[in-house]
Amino acid sequence: MEYFLTEEQLMIKELAAKIADEKIAPVALQYDEEGKFPHDIMKIIADSDLCGVYIEEKYGGLGGGILEMSLVVEELSRACGGISLAFAGTGLGTFPIILFGNEEQKAKYLPDIASGKKLAAFGLTEANAGSDAAGVQTTAQLDGDEYVLNGTKQWITNGGEAEIYTVIACTNRSKGARGFSAFIVEKDTPGFTFGKKENKMGIRASCTRELVFDNCRIPKKNLLAKEGMGFIVAMKTLDRTRPGVAAQALGIAQGAFDAALKYSRERVQFGQTISSFQAIQHMLADMAIQIEASRCLVYQTCRHIDSGAKNISRESAMAKVMASDTAMKVTTDAVQILGGYGYMKEYPVEKMMRDAKITQIYEGTNQIQRNVIALELIKELSSKK
Repeated sequence: MEYFLTEEQLMIKELAAKIADEKIAPVALQYDEEGKFPHDIMKIIADSDLCGVYIEEKYGGLGGGILEMSLVVEELSRACGGISLAFAGTGLGTFPIILFGNEEQKAKYLPDIASGKKLAAFGLTEANAGSDAAGVQTTAQLDGDEYVLNGTKQWITNGGEAEIYTVIACTNRSKGARGFSAFIVEKDTPGFTFGKKENKMGIRASCTRELVFDNCRIPKKNLLAKEGMGFIVAMKTLDRTRPGVAAQALGIAQGAFDAALKYSRERVQFGQTISSFQAIQHMLADMAIQIEASRCLVYQTCRHIDSGAKNISRESAMAKVMASDTAMKVTTDAVQILGGYGYMKEYPVEKMMRDAKITQIYEGTNQIQRNVIALELIKELSSKK
């Protein structure tokens, strides 16, 4: 199936798939074991002009949108969910600038991201601000022509490796979430340091660190939008990037399914390949159904967002929930089909199962996403009365 993709979108997908198969798949297990950040893979992606697929042409990108970004994430994740995060995490850190940056900010930061010269990261989560994003404690106080940042961000993808960070901080505690603001912070800014690299269950090729701000002074011009809009910046960004998490989950699921299907045609038990057993056939059929249904929802959600639709929270949440739940189910079934081999690290499905789990957790747990979906449904019904 080609899913009604344009010729350019098909080329993007095929190019990303080629990188996944030829450059990522052979090293995925090594990167996972060593927890190695994929600088060399990102250079290949940059040289292939894929880093800017979602950035306007005037800033050096290809002028695509969420769908183009998700196509790349999906194909890269098919080979390694951790390595793909260097690209996907940069998208998350870049969208606040795309959505809310002024012309000066876009002209300064987007070209380097589009060319792959610089990576980006998004700083929202804190020890007491996970699902409750309104619990942000990091502060930013205006002092003359500078803001002074103090606080710590936790579990930040691309932390320490990215050069550009979009950070949510509190500028007026008395206003609650309406007192948050968004800022662009560059890596080498004095007072901005990083905590230890986290030792994670999965996505181990992705770097996850704390961001530490200790009287970190940034220019006033690095404020995104205006004071008090930080929570809006964060929520509107996540509505647009959650399909990227869904695409990551989709790619992981597809990779696990491909491995399980191939293995079922090679593994012989009781004198025949295990693919001849109905129990295995039904598992493979269910895996394929779930993946196809997820892909259709993810692609349609991306198109809905790229169309300029204003109300996207429900659809974005649905895509994330369905694809990530599918990834967890499919990777678990893939391990089951491979049996004892599936539990061994030299076979890829063990890693894919570990990588899949985070997609149900970050950028809003699936429990929070179900809250969002339900509230949007109730709100829609109420508006019809």
